[in-house]
Amino acid sequence: MTEQSRTEPEGFEPFQPPPGTARSASEASSQKNWERATLEKLAFSALQEQRAARRWKTGVRLAWLAFFVALAWLGFSRATPTAVKSSAHTAVVEVKGEIAQGADASAEFITAAMKAAFEDEGAKAIVLLINSPGGSPVQAGIVADEIKRMRAKYNKPVYAVVEESCASAAYYIAAAADQIFVDKASLVGSIGVLMDGFGFTGVMEKVGVERRLLTSGENKGFLDPFSPISDGQRAHAQQMLDQIHTQFINVVKAGRGDRLKVQTPGLFSGLFWTGQQAVDIGLADQLGSVDFVAREVVKAEELVDYTRHENVAERLAKRFGAAFGDAVVHAAARAVPAVR
Repeated sequence: MTEQSRTEPEGFEPFQPPPGTARSASEASSQKNWERATLEKLAFSALQEQRAARRWKTGVRLAWLAFFVALAWLGFSRATPTAVKSSAHTAVVEVKGEIAQGADASAEFITAAMKAAFEDEGAKAIVLLINSPGGSPVQAGIVADEIKRMRAKYNKPVYAVVEESCASAAYYIAAAADQIFVDKASLVGSIGVLMDGFGFTGVMEKVGVERRLLTSGENKGFLDPFSPISDGQRAHAQQMLDQIHTQFINVVKAGRGDRLKVQTPGLFSGLFWTGQQAVDIGLADQLGSVDFVAREVVKAEELVDYTRHENVAERLAKRFGAAFGDAVVHAAARAVPAVR
């Protein structure tokens, strides 16, 4: 029976695909392909982000490693200064700003610079170029002792040249030099010791604030600005200041010797004088600049600066160290309950 002669039963209709069925299947296939491509793109993008994150972490870790290696190198280089053999010259070591631990004019920096200058065979003398209002008597005492020790060991003279000011702890250092040169308008002296602070007990009483300070010793809160100072505590503080003042005076007398006119009124009272007055009373030897000293006294006009300055890397290291220390303190404070 052929297709044309075949007859269907009555009431039976042959199957006809609904209109648009072929187009719908094609669209479904395209939809699946699009979803697959989108998922692949998302997966590839996530993989790229993970790789970028890993590269960033690796870079940060390498940067920190380089940072700590640089710190270690700086520490080693600072601990072992090398002597430089050079032609005849005058070595200059600056003492500028506050004399304090951690400052440019710290005992650590000044003595390291002096050591390098003394060890250099070309350095005929060491000039301390001073412009400082003073600072720590401890730091000044360390420098003064090192001047005496190195001068005797290397047999080289040390001269102090004052610019604007040489007061208090700065003069403590200058007194250890062989000679002191000043400008006629320099400020020199201030041979004294002070301990300063503030007291707020009267203000607290007026505003009705009570200070609650608990200690395990009657003097543990000594010099607390919110507590009154007793007569005994005041006497103890004055005794310490007098002792340090006596040490200062002895250093000046030993350094200046017969040149010092000790009968000058107020010489050791903390007063200071102009450079011209300082020469007249023996606190200084004569007027002169660093160039004058190099040319006329040392007879080596070339100046070589040995001053030890803190570089950028060291400043960043200190800031990082301070930030790290603050973080540790805050973390410890959160971990340990406070006593209340």
